[in-house]
Amino acid sequence: MATELPLTPVPRADDDLCVARVPLFQGLTREQQWEVAAVARPVRVARGECLYRAGDDVSQLMVVHTGRLKISRISPDGREQIVRVLEPGDFVGESAFLSGERPDHFATALEPGSMCVFRHRDLERLVSEHPSIGLRMLEGVSRRLSEIEERLAAVTSVDVGARLARYLVELPATRESGVAVVRLPLAKKDIASLLDTTPESLSRQLTRLQEAGVIAQEGSRTVRLLDERRLLTLAGEG
Repeated sequence: MATELPLTPVPRADDDLCVARVPLFQGLTREQQWEVAAVARPVRVARGECLYRAGDDVSQLMVVHTGRLKISRISPDGREQIVRVLEPGDFVGESAFLSGERPDHFATALEPGSMCVFRHRDLERLVSEHPSIGLRMLEGVSRRLSEIEERLAAVTSVDVGARLARYLVELPATRESGVAVVRLPLAKKDIASLLDTTPESLSRQLTRLQEAGVIAQEGSRTVRLLDERRLLTLAGEG
């Protein structure tokens, strides 16, 4: 029998409709979005909370409203490998909905946040009544598979320095006196896991970039991209 997550309900707000922010439901009218919201279960999660583990029988689609989740696997030697990070608007649980299989990964909250949770039986009815939801779900799965293929290709053919350079140039940036400034969204150990390397190797690569005048690190999270052209070249995009 499928288990439901022991998550804390959070009240709905008329001006902050969870499903209105999600690409999965943006093809619907406002009235239809309210219909979807009526079967959604708004929940709140705490930082570090494990939503489910590999092998759990969890029959729910979870849509991130605020905060971020990390999807990770544990290797046979006990090392955590982050597969992806879910931002607001992203969702997880569609694989179990489409295939009926139990997850092979862990889902953990990186920070306090909230989600819209749909039981699979409710989601099945919604997809039947609004086929655009199913189509967008498949589009999301297809896009995710493409990203995984690109990542696997990078791991086998691109060195750590190039993977780090690509990661940095793809982060959202602000401009200060013409210089791009990015904020690392994860702890460095988690970035290392996401880039399929070790924290020590990541630190060495960051130090090399800084010594070469390509970047400047400010504190633990802020990075100034002093030479974006060089970074693009290192990333294989220049």
